[in-house]
Amino acid sequence: MVEEGQELFTTLYAQRLFFVVTNSSNGLSFEPIGRSDARLLVENRLRLLRRTGSSQDVEKLQLIHKQTFL
Repeated sequence: MVEEGQELFTTLYAQRLFFVVTNSSNGLSFEPIGRSDARLLVENRLRLLRRTGSSQDVEKLQLIHKQTFL
């Protein structure tokens, strides 16, 4: 989860295409975003989890961040 009602997805092939899926009362919407924007969303979520989330959630997201962006 990136934000409330939003999820970030990438293609399995080379993880170069990213998109945000938003679930609202109007249904689902898909927004393609660039790699740098996707990285920023994940890093912002990491910051939030470090302040308010569990250490297990932080570790999982850090692993995903490392595998995807580094």
